[in-house]
Amino acid sequence: MTQQQTWSQRFELALHPAIARFNASISFDIELIEYDLTGSVAHAQMLTKCGIISPEEGEQLVAGLEQIRQEYRQGKFNPGMEAEDVHFAVEHRLVEIIGDVGKKLHTGRSRNDQVGTDTRLYLRDQIQQIRQQLREFQSVLLDIADNHVETLIPGYTHLQRAQPLSLAHHLLAYFQMAQRDWERLGDVWKRVNISPLGCGALAGTTFPIDRHYTAQLLDFDSVYANSLDGVSDRDFAIEFLCAASLIMVHLSRLSEEIILWASEEFGFVTLKDSCATGSSIMPQKKNPDVPELVRGKTGRVFGHLQALLVIMKGLPLAYNKDLQEDKEALFDSVKTVKACLEAMTILLREGLEFRTQRLAQAVCEDFSNATDVADYLAARGVPFREAYNLVGKVVKTSIAAGKLLKDLTLEEWKQLHPAFAADIYEAISPRQVVAARNSYGGTGFEQVRIALSHARTQIEINSPTK
Repeated sequence: MTQQQTWSQRFELALHPAIARFNASISFDIELIEYDLTGSVAHAQMLTKCGIISPEEGEQLVAGLEQIRQEYRQGKFNPGMEAEDVHFAVEHRLVEIIGDVGKKLHTGRSRNDQVGTDTRLYLRDQIQQIRQQLREFQSVLLDIADNHVETLIPGYTHLQRAQPLSLAHHLLAYFQMAQRDWERLGDVWKRVNISPLGCGALAGTTFPIDRHYTAQLLDFDSVYANSLDGVSDRDFAIEFLCAASLIMVHLSRLSEEIILWASEEFGFVTLKDSCATGSSIMPQKKNPDVPELVRGKTGRVFGHLQALLVIMKGLPLAYNKDLQEDKEALFDSVKTVKACLEAMTILLREGLEFRTQRLAQAVCEDFSNATDVADYLAARGVPFREAYNLVGKVVKTSIAAGKLLKDLTLEEWKQLHPAFAADIYEAISPRQVVAARNSYGGTGFEQVRIALSHARTQIEINSPTK
C-alpha cells in the first residue's frame, strides 16, 4: 500500500510506504510543536498587519493555532507518520478546525524558514534553562567549598602527588569551568536569536511581508540579512553543540575524579546510598553510577557535534534534506546535558561526603612538600636550581631510608645545608604549605576565601540572559 503525499499535485504517484517512513520526521520534530505554533501565530499576525489576509482571517488562524496548542497540551493531538512532519501536522489540523482559511497560513512562508525559526525558538529556551542549571551546579560547588576551605586534599599532576591543596580551591576550579560554560552559552544565544522567518524557501517572497515585525513579536534581536544564509545556516546549532561538548568535558573530568576518590585506593569520598548502586553478585560493592554515566554520555554529545559538522561541510546552498538530521542531534544533546547537570548537582549536594580524616592523612604521607623545602632555601639566598637539585637528592635518600621529609632530624637537615633551622618543620607542614601559596589565584586559605566571595558575587548578580 502506498501513501498519498501531502505536498502538491506535481506528483502522480504516492510515496512508497517505506520511503514515507524514511522521509518522515514527525516522530522527533514533534518536540518543536509549541515553537511551531508560536512562530505561526506571529506569522499570521504579520500577514494581517501587512494586509495580506483580512483581520477576520488572522483572528481565525490565531484562534485555531491556540486550540491546537491546548489540544496538544491535553494529549488530544497526536499526529502520526502520515503527517510527515510537525509543520504539516499543524497545518492539516488547522484546516480541520477552521476550514479553508487555514490554508492561508503558509502564505509567504516555506517549511525551510519555518523549521529554522522553530529550531531557534527551541534552542533559545533550552539555552536559558541550561544556564540556570549551571548556576545551580555552581551554587552547590560553592556550598561545599565554603565548608572545606581548610580541608586539605592532595593535588596531582600526571596523576602523581604534586602539592597539597585546599579542597575548596580544587572545587573552585570546576566553578570557573562552569562560569565559562555559562558565559559561552550566553554568547551562542546571541547568534541563535536571529530570525530566518520570511526568507522563504531560499529567495524571499513576492508578498509584502514585514520580517522585522515577526522578529519583534518573537523577541528576536535581528533578522538574517541574506535569505540563502537564513534557511541554510546551522552555525548556531554547531556552536551550541560545541558549548554543550565543553560542558560535558567539564562534567566528565569531575566525574573521573569522583570515581577515583570513591575507590578503595583513594578513599577520599564516601558515596551515599541515594546516588549509588550495588552489584548483583558482590554484596560489598557500592558503585559510582552517576559519574560513570556522565562520563559515558559525554561521547554521545561529542558524536552529535561531529555528525553535524560532517553534514554541513559538503552542503551547497541552500536548504537540503540532510539538514533534517540536525534535530535529533540537538534534541538529544540538550536532554543529555540537562540530565547530566541535574544528576551531578544532586550527587554533589546529597550523594557524597568527603572523608576529611582520610584527606588529612593523605597529605602527610608523601613528598608533596619538596618544593617548599627548595623555596625555603631559595628564600635564604640559595639559588633555586641549586636548592632544587639538593632537595631531589634528599628525597632520593629519604625514600631509600623509608622516611618522609618530616621525619628527618634537625641535625640531618643541617648536614644537608647550614641554612636549615628549626622552622623547617613548620614550613613543610601540609597546612603551612597550602597557606603559604598566597599569590593571586593560588590555594592559600586567604586567597581561597577571596575567590569564594568573588564567586558568590558572580552568581548572585541578576545577569541578563543575553
